[in-house]
Amino acid sequence: MSYCKFCLDLPPDNHHRIYHDFHYGHPIENDDELFERLVLEINQAGLSWDTILRKQKNFKKAFDDFIIEKVAAYEEHERERLLNDAGIIRNKLKVNAAIYNAQKILELRKEYGSFKAWILHHYPLTKEEWVKLFKKNFKFVGGEIVNEFLQSSGYLPTPHDKDCPVYQEIEDLKNSFFV
Repeated sequence: MSYCKFCLDLPPDNHHRIYHDFHYGHPIENDDELFERLVLEINQAGLSWDTILRKQKNFKKAFDDFIIEKVAAYEEHERERLLNDAGIIRNKLKVNAAIYNAQKILELRKEYGSFKAWILHHYPLTKEEWVKLFKKNFKFVGGEIVNEFLQSSGYLPTPHDKDCPVYQEIEDLKNSFFV
């Protein structure tokens, strides 16, 4: 069963339905929101998306609303705080990747102006090319993470079924997003 079919049978206030209808595949322009999605996708590795959606508010609080500059400046005591926070995924590699990736995004901003501009500079690439590019620049980014990040944030073809009510809405948004 596709994610669309699964979600469309859920009540409108279900966290999967909200994510599906208002976030999944919708183009993201804001760098902090792109960073949030990348961190969430990284943390989903080996776990269910349900777990991540249930912990999303905790992640947002723990990572200072995913403000890239704040996360990039984290020192050892913040790293320890995160590793002791039961509200998020307490995986040292994933926590370290979030901090490193925030620092890397700041570097990319110096050259490209924004994380979004860096992505658009390379757009469009094949999935394999995207994975290679992300692995060159970021930590804890395998093929599935990169694919889900780019699909869920609108940079790869929409993951929605063509008969999904959200499909055309996202296609319309993308037409104005990539101009």
